[in-house]
Amino acid sequence: MEYNIHDAKSNLSKLIVQAIEGKEVVISKAGKPVVKLVRITSDKKKKREIGIYQGKTKISKEFFEPLPSDEISGFFS
Repeated sequence: MEYNIHDAKSNLSKLIVQAIEGKEVVISKAGKPVVKLVRITSDKKKKREIGIYQGKTKISKEFFEPLPSDEISGFFS
């Protein structure tokens, strides 16, 4: 559905309900669409996929070796 700005101001609550229901709500200014009202989906509902980088990364043996003294002292100066 398409609404002009005045109608959108007057019926904002109803337009929000329509957007939540998945309906397309477009707000126009001077007859030209300028805004689309859409529902925001929560990222919390997405489950994290375990092991998606398995086999795609490689950690070398040097990663586990101690850092040189001059690099360590650089952290504290």
